Amino acid sequence: MRYLNLFRLIKVIPRWTVLQLDLLLCSLALSLAYLLRFNFEWEQINFSEFWISLLVVVIVKAIFFLFTQSFAGIIRYTSIEDAKRIFLALTYSMLVVGAIDFAYRSSNIYGQYLIPVSILLIDYFFSMLFMGAFRILVKIIYFEWKNQQSEKINVIIYGAGEAGVITKKTISQDKDTHLHVVAFLDDDSSKARNTIDGVPILPNTPENLLKIVKNKQAEILIIAIQDITPERKKHIIDQCLTLNVQVRNIPPVHKWINGELSLKQIKDVNIEDVLGRKPIQLDKTRIKKDIEGKVVLVTGAAGSIGSELARQIAAFQPEKLLLVDQSESALYDLELEVKELALSSRINFRTILCDITNAERMGKIFRKYQPEIVFHAAAYKHVPVMEDNPSEAIINNVLGTKIIADLSARYHAEKFVMISTDKAVNPTSVMGASKRIAEIYIQSLNEELESRQPNEVLQHTKFITTRFGNVLGSNGSVIPRFQRQINAGGPITVTHPEITRYFMTIPEACQLVLEAGSMGNGGEIFLFDMGESIKIVDLAKKMIRLSGLTLGKDIQLVFTGLRPGEKLYEELLSNEENTIPTHHPQIMIAKVREYDFNLIQQHLGEMNHLLSIQDNDSIIMKMKKIVPEYISNNSTYERLDQIREI
Repeated sequence: MRYLNLFRLIKVIPRWTVLQLDLLLCSLALSLAYLLRFNFEWEQINFSEFWISLLVVVIVKAIFFLFTQSFAGIIRYTSIEDAKRIFLALTYSMLVVGAIDFAYRSSNIYGQYLIPVSILLIDYFFSMLFMGAFRILVKIIYFEWKNQQSEKINVIIYGAGEAGVITKKTISQDKDTHLHVVAFLDDDSSKARNTIDGVPILPNTPENLLKIVKNKQAEILIIAIQDITPERKKHIIDQCLTLNVQVRNIPPVHKWINGELSLKQIKDVNIEDVLGRKPIQLDKTRIKKDIEGKVVLVTGAAGSIGSELARQIAAFQPEKLLLVDQSESALYDLELEVKELALSSRINFRTILCDITNAERMGKIFRKYQPEIVFHAAAYKHVPVMEDNPSEAIINNVLGTKIIADLSARYHAEKFVMISTDKAVNPTSVMGASKRIAEIYIQSLNEELESRQPNEVLQHTKFITTRFGNVLGSNGSVIPRFQRQINAGGPITVTHPEITRYFMTIPEACQLVLEAGSMGNGGEIFLFDMGESIKIVDLAKKMIRLSGLTLGKDIQLVFTGLRPGEKLYEELLSNEENTIPTHHPQIMIAKVREYDFNLIQQHLGEMNHLLSIQDNDSIIMKMKKIVPEYISNNSTYERLDQIREI
């Protein structure tokens, strides 16, 4: 096999050399055609006729090879398109040579053939055979050489349909990859015992997967099915993680580059895929009716939730989309992104740099643009930071919410939708308690407006709250943090071995916010079905395995202890709350106690005074008075609970 080393010297055969080789093969094909036609009896061949025939055939084929560019492709990557060009070139050549032969016979009084039809047909067959065999041989030799040069990483492709075949081709044609496809798995048992490019197709069973992993030492499985259900994908991923097999994914067809799959696009599956959540069914007609042609304002628009809300709202064609945030850099990034979206669809938007606690500036914004729908996503959300800065939690999460809500009512917004959190339920942290107070104010304001006389201008705004748990991939969440720690080589830090959280993807959460906002009549707190709670330590272990690492060997896991204000588990309902179902299976309404608006106004006025004197203990005590179920956990404010009990 020392000839394989020629590939080190000849990386790509020049196209003109390929043309010459093709013409040489066609010359051999014509010669063999003559020999077969005359039963290998040399003396019966008219060599003067043969040389004329050879000259005509070579010239005609050269013309059509140039016309179709059949020689232009890289030989080792010969495809169906290349085969099509060869077929067309040889077919046209045969027809033209046949026409020349007919003209020659017609002009010849003896009716002599330039090239007998039988020879023409045999030549056509052998030319096709020789040119195809030449390309196949080069491919075989090249890939044999390539396999000898590098250590192979054996790969299983899940899905033997069109996407699977394209994935196999993409891997085979990449000159730099070490990946080597050893088997296809498919749920369709009728495809079993067949092969694709010599690679066997096996029915998808746990036994077959285990067999391939053991016998072929497969290290990677690529999911190459476009319409796979989340549950099915999760099942496959879990199987692979059990066997220490990495799982990768091909992107949707619309994300392929110029309609072709690139090897760089075949990436590791996301942790979202491990959750296996069902796609959300939206009532898009209802949402469009709620948003289309209206002025929509989003606070906290540059954050994780706010920016995704902006993307989804833009698809429903609002009259104007106002994007408010206090972070200059994040707002600029969002502006660039929305401008790109505006290239393909009409989006009339405006980014506004403003702090929601700036009542005067926000008032000018409301007065100028008269927003009809307000999505309030601006909030401080990091529990440990707010535990150290309770006054900022009140200023932003409570008083900032009050400012936006009051302006929404004053300027006749149709709806105000607030984004809340499950940390507001039986809060153990300053952040959670501040969001619960914001919920209470929103609900009591809605009740107050509904109780007023019809001629009161404030009555028309419907105030709605949405409450959900952690979102995957948001700024500061565990997923990006774990990924950074894995990339850095560890250790991965988890606060407690028993800590659990509910998780939802950002797009899912925003879809449900839009759905809840469209169905709300005012005063509701909508809860979202978050699925099963997940142990954070299990999430960390899965992320380690998804990265192809082994816990304890490649990377360590360290428990650091609960942070101030942190719970072991989150709740969507307090002990005094229950739910009412809605028409949407993933959205419920929490039945909560009602609060007197005037009393809440009084509490917030007193809170404002306490902020001016910067007395954290007094601020926390006032919060605990407004929210009696607020009991601090792992916090310096636990002592205040003991005082309250006395």
